[in-house]
Amino acid sequence: MPSSIYDRDLDKTPANYVPLSPISFLVRAARVYPQRVAAIHGERRITYAQMLERCRRMASALVRHGVGRGDTVAVLAPNIPALLEAHYGVPMSGGVLCAINTRLDAPVIAFILQHSEAKVFMVDRELSAVAAQALAGMENKPLVVDIDDVLATGGELIGAVEYEAFLASGDPGHPVRMPDDEWDAISLGYTSGTTGDPKGVVSHHRGAYLNACGNALALELSPRSVYLWTLPMFHCNGWTYTWAVTMVGGTHVCLRRIDPALIYPLIAEHQVTHMCAAPVVLTMLIHAPETVRRRFGHKVTIATGGAAPPTPVIAAMENLGFTVNHVYGLTEVYGPFTFCMWQPGLEQMQLEDRARFLSRQGVPHPTAEDAQVLDGQLQSVPHDAATIGELMLRGNTVMKGYLKNPTATQAAFVGGWFHSGDLGVTHPDGYIEVKDRSKDIIISGGENISSLEVEEVLYKHPDIMEAAVVAQPDEKWGEVPHAFVTAKPGSEGTLAAADVIAFCRAHLAHFKCPRHVTFVQLPKTSTGKIQKYELRRRLQASLRS
Repeated sequence: MPSSIYDRDLDKTPANYVPLSPISFLVRAARVYPQRVAAIHGERRITYAQMLERCRRMASALVRHGVGRGDTVAVLAPNIPALLEAHYGVPMSGGVLCAINTRLDAPVIAFILQHSEAKVFMVDRELSAVAAQALAGMENKPLVVDIDDVLATGGELIGAVEYEAFLASGDPGHPVRMPDDEWDAISLGYTSGTTGDPKGVVSHHRGAYLNACGNALALELSPRSVYLWTLPMFHCNGWTYTWAVTMVGGTHVCLRRIDPALIYPLIAEHQVTHMCAAPVVLTMLIHAPETVRRRFGHKVTIATGGAAPPTPVIAAMENLGFTVNHVYGLTEVYGPFTFCMWQPGLEQMQLEDRARFLSRQGVPHPTAEDAQVLDGQLQSVPHDAATIGELMLRGNTVMKGYLKNPTATQAAFVGGWFHSGDLGVTHPDGYIEVKDRSKDIIISGGENISSLEVEEVLYKHPDIMEAAVVAQPDEKWGEVPHAFVTAKPGSEGTLAAADVIAFCRAHLAHFKCPRHVTFVQLPKTSTGKIQKYELRRRLQASLRS
């Protein structure tokens, strides 16, 4: 076929084509806002000009230690400047950043280091004990760089060089290296690995750039934004806000540990405008003692994902001065992929109606291509808010695939869509609502019961702080709902299972109500998601005993 007239003598050149990469965000921020504070960490302040210099030094030092295109640099650290800087310094060297979950045990960390073939391993001193255990059994150990953070307490230095000395050895004039191809890997993030070894999700420069842009647009970030790091930077690269906040020239407020006694003062002191957090952090803020809470006189926009925020949570957060935004995503899609986007009249809705709307996962954000609920033939289900299908995603902000796992990659992309494993419906207005994970749907007497629907009711109970519902085998019905509940402070020991069941029967069809209730502290992942697989394991163990 002859080429189009638009293909003749109109080639890509350095003048009209540059591969997309979030590295460029830092270069621009340092140029436009050189004296703007890029990062706050305790008493420490780092400007954008200083941050760019430090990241160039990191890139230079990494190159001198043999890091090149496609080499992995692993980091085990909380939300501190070193991990933020690694999101730029590592890809500037051509390397791939692997930010490791700080709550993993030594065998899993060792697996990640070996599977990723990490050449350099940066370790915060507070995490040195588990890092040392992970390294002990490795034959080909990476270069270990100690991060002796100013706010760290305890731990030992186990590496060959300390982080600040490592940066000092680098060239502040090191060229800012953009990727040769925007499809090049920029980061590697490991899934939770609830069954078998965790899978390594490979993200590329193009996707990171676009997802950061989409998040900034959807959450309305600006140069005046002050972003508090209540979301782990290791989790989907902080949902790409490590790059998004820099893109707009905002300020990152670092936070070593999630504690309302730290969060409330930081919001007030630095006039924080934006945060992201798992539902568990919202619960912590709501139930913090009165002596800890602070009134800060301005609205804080907070994005939450992992579970739809129940009505009482939205009401309580609004009373505390927060505006809650519901997002949906996975590690495989760089974090947030859909937002429950604002619609005219939302603020005028009654709380119940607004909460019902905000419980939806919403629509693709501006740089996500498409999200649809499809049936088994990959056809869109009717937009009737009732017909259930699987939520599937596609676009430039979907992963390259799973590292060294072609079988899992192919399975994830069957039919030209990324299969999320989440079951949902589409409302007449096109907004998607997830009803459950495919493995969390309870089938009782042939009827499907959404565990999320039951949990929504449980959260409305005045004495319940947290709840999760899983299936319990039943001889008659096949499966019945089993509720695991955490009582609010002061209600422990007085809240009875019969009370919980009666409350549900007053608000739900009876077949959907829990038949069994257990009072526990709910197990959670490092990002605050309730571990239903652990609850199922405990339930199975108790039924066997």
